[in-house]
Amino acid sequence: MALHITDDDAADRLLTENPLALLVGMLLDQQVPMETAFAGPLKIEQRTGAVDATAIAAMEPDRLLEAFKETPAVHRFPGSMATRVQTLCQELVDSWGGDASALWTQGDPDGAEVLRRLKQLPGFGEQKAKIFLALLGKQYGFTGEGWREAAGAYGEEGSYRSVADIVSSESLTKVREHKRAMKSAAKQAKG
Repeated sequence: MALHITDDDAADRLLTENPLALLVGMLLDQQVPMETAFAGPLKIEQRTGAVDATAIAAMEPDRLLEAFKETPAVHRFPGSMATRVQTLCQELVDSWGGDASALWTQGDPDGAEVLRRLKQLPGFGEQKAKIFLALLGKQYGFTGEGWREAAGAYGEEGSYRSVADIVSSESLTKVREHKRAMKSAAKQAKG
């Protein structure tokens, strides 16, 4: 298994090898291009020395903020996102022993349970949790019973709706086209 989300080999390798990096990339995936969001964990690692929940949770908030602000910024909203990442890491330390993968491995959970666990995380609403669950199932080896159903439309085989479906530059193009079509339909529906 190797993820190909960012078009940057080092960033994709970190996402593949470090479950926290993947979870943080998903958290950052809002109001920036997907590649920027999922390349964020590598920038965090390069600037702070860690993509580790315990280390990030214990970090001085100003130090993490400076790492987020450094050019090129980790996110277009470095202040709020640095706080969100640190809050997420603290939740992982408090509830999961600092192990992001425990969300989908501890107790051999089914898809519905993983979705429930994800939705309890700060910054993970229904849609983000379903997309991440689909990413786990489609590309990260999660085989919990009912994961496709729990992920809803994002779990559909052969769909190009989200980051869960990006495995190449061609699939990235198809996901972007789907997102553009959805935005256009939403604008037309508003009148």
